[in-house]
Amino acid sequence: MEQFTTLTSTMVSIPIENIDTDQIIPAQFLKGVDRAGLGEHLFHHWRSNPDFILNQPAAEKARILVAGDNFGCGSSREHAVWALMGSGFQVVISTGFADIFQNNALKNGLLPITVDAETHRQLQDLIADHPEQTVAVDLEAQTLTLPACQSVTFPIDSFSKKCILEGIDPLGYLQSQQDHIAAYEARHPAMVETGKA
Repeated sequence: MEQFTTLTSTMVSIPIENIDTDQIIPAQFLKGVDRAGLGEHLFHHWRSNPDFILNQPAAEKARILVAGDNFGCGSSREHAVWALMGSGFQVVISTGFADIFQNNALKNGLLPITVDAETHRQLQDLIADHPEQTVAVDLEAQTLTLPACQSVTFPIDSFSKKCILEGIDPLGYLQSQQDHIAAYEARHPAMVETGKA
């Protein structure tokens, strides 16, 4: 997993509410467990429309997706996160995420940022009026900074924050604690009594 600390990027908007994981990555692309190539199938059915935002030149460099409420609902497929990341997105901003999608995102290093309705509206207006404008994300400070230095804070649990900042997934975190685990087991009475310490 790659480290994430800060990001300054343009944005694209898909303001539709209740976008489910089957729309993000259709079922026919879930045949394997390899994430390679999933990005090219992101929103596969919607891309048949030439006017769809991800078919536009403005989307090529955008690393931030601003989505409608309850983004990522539906099935628990982790492939939805893999497809978003494979397409270049590092941050998704919404007023709300489906719980399983949010957990999958955090475990894979895709940063889901929850904002209030007014901030969400301002971001939509900014994209519509000035699509070339950038915003800045600072994970350590947990801030999203809009033009004119307007900053809003966003929530994230401390464990997920630590993992994403360090570029490790939960398994990687456990592996990094092997010395502490071994020291604990050596001191544990049950281990000492059985002679395993």
